[in-house]
Order: sequence, then C-alpha cells, then structure tokens
Amino acid sequence: MDVAILTVGDELLAGDTENTNATWLAQQLTKRGATVTRILTVPDVESVIADVVGRWSDAYDAVVVTGGLGGTHDDLTMDGVADGFGVSLVVDDEAREDILETVAAFREANPELAENYDLQIDADAQASIPDGARPLLNPTGLSPGCVMANVYVLPGIPDEMHAMFDLVADDFGGDVTSQTLRTPAPEGAVTSQLAQVRDQYDVAVGSYPTRGEEFNRIKVTSQDPGAVDAAVKWLREHVEIVEE
Repeated sequence: MDVAILTVGDELLAGDTENTNATWLAQQLTKRGATVTRILTVPDVESVIADVVGRWSDAYDAVVVTGGLGGTHDDLTMDGVADGFGVSLVVDDEAREDILETVAAFREANPELAENYDLQIDADAQASIPDGARPLLNPTGLSPGCVMANVYVLPGIPDEMHAMFDLVADDFGGDVTSQTLRTPAPEGAVTSQLAQVRDQYDVAVGSYPTRGEEFNRIKVTSQDPGAVDAAVKWLREHVEIVEE
C-alpha cells in the first residue's frame, strides 16, 4: 500500500511549528506495513491543496492530509480537498451535532471562560466537509476530519490528529516487513557490504547515522520476510553488529 502524506500550514513552512505530524504519521503507517512514498508540506492556499490532492488521489493508494481544519480564515484544507475532487462543501449533520455537544460540554465545564470570553462558534462552517465524504468526529477536539475516496483529512493539532488517526488506522496496511541492526562501523566502512546484500537478496537497505550515539542503524526492508531474515543473517556474518 503506497501512501503519501500532505501537511498543510504556513507555520510549518516558516519554521514556527515543528512538523512532528509528518514523522509520527510516517512511523505509524510504516509500522502497519504501508509504504510512505512521498511527504510534502504546502501553504494554506486552497488552489495548492486542491492541485496536490487531485493528483495524489490518483497516484497513490491513500493520501493522508493533516492541518488547516477549523473555523479561522486560513483553515482552507476542506475547501482545497473539495476543490480537488470537483465537489462543494456541505454541512454534515452528524458533525454539526457533535460540535454543538462539544461546545456545550466545554461551556458547562468552564463557566468562567464562557462568561469572560465571547465563544462564538460557527457550527455550520466547522461541520462543512466535501460532498460525499465520510465524517470523522473529533474525539478530543472540535473540528471534524473526513475521508473522501482515498484521501484522509485529519486535524493539525497533534493530540487530535493522533486520536483521529486511531479511528482509521485499520484502513492502512501492507506486506512490507523490516528489521533494524546496530553497528559501531562508520557508514563509509560498510558501503560494499550493503550493496552486496541488497543485490544478493533483493531487499532495500538503508544506513542511518544516529546523532549523539556511538552506533549507526542498518535497516533491511522487503515484502518477503524470508528475504529479510536471510539478508540480516548475512549482515551479521559480514558486518560487526551490536545486539540490543
């Protein structure tokens, strides 16, 4: 299963916010056996979001979009996704009801905040998703996500994104398996061995220096678990490996 990740936000491009969502999603998808083949960050521009979503929905098995949901002027992800599929936004009744219940519960739990601040919520705007999409109610926040065909739209707030991803995690999978070894050998000292094991066993091999640690990582990946096992065995015989 080939998956692409699209993160949306001017704050990410400016470096004001660290893009931890992309890393977390890549880890979760890879752990489930999917192959993440593309990660891209785009600004809060509807036409840019629409262009990427429109092209990627055809090119990949699934696209995960995170960020740009809410009721502020720069929350344009839902608009972009709808435009990318050539449909309009519509108010989802289930999402709208969930938003109103969440706001009512917040007001009840925080009477002083509700009294001191004018908490205006445009429930219709918050609950608008692309026509034909399946809503994903927000377990820990306000703004819903959605699933439009093979495009999964999640919030940008990490805690909310994590909780919503759990709702659809079983949709992602694949046959990719991997094993990671540790070696004290410098990356340049094992180049020939990595090339040989890759060619001999038809596996993908990555070598990753680890900053601040004395060991480097060697990751072996394939859709064939037997090939991974054989490649790892060969590496143990030809490269100095440190056991966990």
